[in-house]
Amino acid sequence: MGKSFSETYLNFEKIDWANMQQATLDTLFMTFFSMVLVIVIGLILGLALYSLGRKQTFGSRFAYTLVSIISNVFRSTPFMILMVLIIPFTTLLVGSFLGAKAAIPALVLSAAPFYARLVEIAFREVSPGVIEAAEAMGASYWEIIYKIVIPESVPALISGITVTTISMIGYTAMAGAIGAGGLGSLAWQEGFQRGNYTVTLVATVIILIIVFILQAIGDFLTKATDKR
Repeated sequence: MGKSFSETYLNFEKIDWANMQQATLDTLFMTFFSMVLVIVIGLILGLALYSLGRKQTFGSRFAYTLVSIISNVFRSTPFMILMVLIIPFTTLLVGSFLGAKAAIPALVLSAAPFYARLVEIAFREVSPGVIEAAEAMGASYWEIIYKIVIPESVPALISGITVTTISMIGYTAMAGAIGAGGLGSLAWQEGFQRGNYTVTLVATVIILIIVFILQAIGDFLTKATDKR
């Protein structure tokens, strides 16, 4: 007879809790440091797309199209394929293509263009009337960006960070399947490949808990900063 559900999925004696803790820390490490870079690069790239998109000169349109194409290439490439493609770059940058640190370049390249698009959309949603009023009062372009566009976009920017961070956790799980470590690696190698489905179940539950916590924090901050 086959094993019962409890024997297959609830055999907690088979779990190495030290490994589970380290895998959780690796996932949080990859997510946190990748998101710091994603937020910085995404804001810069999103601002560039927004600024270039507002101008009507040929040079601005060409630059917008070029930046947009590059952004779409990295954003549209499946994450696992991107991670494999940049192995030489990753090895040159961090000295290895295995481990949590090695996953960060691919995570950033994949998520930063996605967040940049969310930033651009958030900036575009700022009321044109408010911007026109600031221009009529003599405000410079950068004053409009720092004093109007960014403050008005804060709720949308935070919402975008929340969405991107949750997607990032999914990316870290996929990265684990090809040697990046973390909960994804543990669930695949120790759980699925060795038939220890309790490990896979517990790793999945921990990932879900992290996602729920991040979503709750993101929703709270979005509502707290939304003055409408």
